[in-house]
Amino acid sequence: MRLIISLSALLLSVIFVQIGSGSLGPLDALSGISLGFSSTQIGYLGSAHFIGFFVGCVVSPYIVVQAGHARAFAVMAGVSTISILLHPVNESVWFWCVLRVFSGFAVAGAYTVIESWLQSKLTNENRGTVFSIYRMVDMSGTLLSQLVIAGLSPAHYVSYNLVAMVACLSLIPISLTQATPPALPKSRKFRPFFAYTISPLAAIGIVVVGLTTSSFRMVAPVYGQQSGLTQKGIAAFLALAIVGGLIAQLPAGMIADRLNRRVTLIGFSLLSAMACALIAFNPVTQVAGIPFIYLGGFIFGFATLPIYSICASHASDFASPEDMLSLSASLIFFFALGAVTAPTIAGYLVEVYGPPAMFNLILAAHVALLVYTSWRSLRRPVVETLRPYSYMPRTTLFIMDFVRGRRSKNKNSK
Repeated sequence: MRLIISLSALLLSVIFVQIGSGSLGPLDALSGISLGFSSTQIGYLGSAHFIGFFVGCVVSPYIVVQAGHARAFAVMAGVSTISILLHPVNESVWFWCVLRVFSGFAVAGAYTVIESWLQSKLTNENRGTVFSIYRMVDMSGTLLSQLVIAGLSPAHYVSYNLVAMVACLSLIPISLTQATPPALPKSRKFRPFFAYTISPLAAIGIVVVGLTTSSFRMVAPVYGQQSGLTQKGIAAFLALAIVGGLIAQLPAGMIADRLNRRVTLIGFSLLSAMACALIAFNPVTQVAGIPFIYLGGFIFGFATLPIYSICASHASDFASPEDMLSLSASLIFFFALGAVTAPTIAGYLVEVYGPPAMFNLILAAHVALLVYTSWRSLRRPVVETLRPYSYMPRTTLFIMDFVRGRRSKNKNSK
């Protein structure tokens, strides 16, 4: 309990970061609709965010090494605030794309600071408990960010000022904390394709996760608006998907630890495909109406959000402890491959073929994953010794190397 209290400043900063970054995407989508952006152009904004996100994952650890945790976080909060405040200055889709690159960079950098600081304070005895609390705080912030959307006016400077204010608030807890920031050594070389070399299935699965989550994050508000949902209804639709994913974490972990990873992946991917098929099937949606859309969003989140950790756990079964850093970094690389292009493709499909097209794209991706998973099950035997399932962050690349280096330093000093 004392450790949780000492880390409360970091956890409070997580909430503010998540509320600010999580509400910006849907706000941009709704603002783009009101400004006359096409669905494809709104997809550009989502792609731009993940370009910046990936760059931030790679670059921000070096900023932390050079400037230290607190100052690095201040840099990221400043970049995030400026990128949000500049939205009303020029209502051009290309100008907003540049801003979204910077905001994605800032989000990745902020989590680099928070997660590396958090990791440095943990031991093997309390790591699972504390990270479970961290995950709950993180997802609670995500949920709140979707609910915030209901009270914001699209394409209005006040709305962006409020989101920027939340980004600034994240500075206060981490600036006032009395906890001593950890000292970080230099990081290792990035091996982007490492995950594919040890587990092609995990790598392909992570690509599908990137495609799924990035498409839904940016284009789901367009789908909701074109399906007849009000702004509050869109916020509820997005929030229910987050709630579904939050509820799914525990059963997904239990199933993944007790059954074959591939069987678990097949089950959740099949459920994802079924949810997409039901939502995209117009006659069902038209007969069942708006409540069915909400139910579909909940099932979609329940089925899709745990897949990243399932794939990461599967890959870790084939990796040595020394390779876990390279694995984490490589998984983020494959996530970015799916996330960068997917919002643009999904936006284009919605523009040409209508609202259900986004879910048809995700459906096709999960059907391909099901086929590939079944084929890999025949090609490679099951691993007898499994690492315990755990939530795997999608933000930082080199945290484990920082922690390992710090531990080695501590051992040498004893």
